[in-house]
Amino acid sequence: MSVAGGLYSIYSICSFAAGIAGNLFAFVLFVSPIPTFRRIIRSKSTEQFSGLPYIYTLLNCLICLWYGTPIVSPGVIMIFTVNSIGAVFQLVYITIFIIHAERSKKLKMLGLVLGVFTVFAAIVAISIYLFEPPSRQTFVGYVSVFSLISMFASPLFIINLVIKTKSVEYMPFYLSLATFLMSLSFFAYGMFKNDPFISVPNGIGGVLGVIQLVLYFRYSNSGKEPREPLLESHA
Repeated sequence: MSVAGGLYSIYSICSFAAGIAGNLFAFVLFVSPIPTFRRIIRSKSTEQFSGLPYIYTLLNCLICLWYGTPIVSPGVIMIFTVNSIGAVFQLVYITIFIIHAERSKKLKMLGLVLGVFTVFAAIVAISIYLFEPPSRQTFVGYVSVFSLISMFASPLFIINLVIKTKSVEYMPFYLSLATFLMSLSFFAYGMFKNDPFISVPNGIGGVLGVIQLVLYFRYSNSGKEPREPLLESHA
């Protein structure tokens, strides 16, 4: 085996390892709402919980899933796998929410789900019929980056809340750590794949993760136990 071949092999292994790590850490985030939905099932009511975070996350997963398909971006299959898993989880959560929601919430959520799939279908149709490779990847890449950046509203809200209250009451450590490690893993994956549409948003996510961890250690001795997060964090 040549030196170049050996380096390429190591490079491929590192890329694969980063993608697998990102998938694992994302899985931790995807299962984090389970206690919330156990409570909803037990009480047979959505209480004051909002279904909007799961709607936003479903749309984000679908867009990023499409970006990771070979027809759009050959060679980044880990993006497809993680967002496929994420989309399934969000659909399950949304289904449970709709089943146990009051009538007005049911209709609203059903309308939003229909809107999500309409937007996703439009993105798929536009990217297939109006763009050829590599322009197709560029178009879907920009859409996915915009979608991912919009998801930063959740950690930014939590960061602002922690600074204002000087308490990590609504910022569980394991979620902050998983968010940071997932973002770091996919940042590395994007760098190995030379794909800025993966590395840039995850680099930003990694920075936000570091800020959350710093704030956690700064305010963790406030005496208040971490509660369930106000807004769920997702990949």
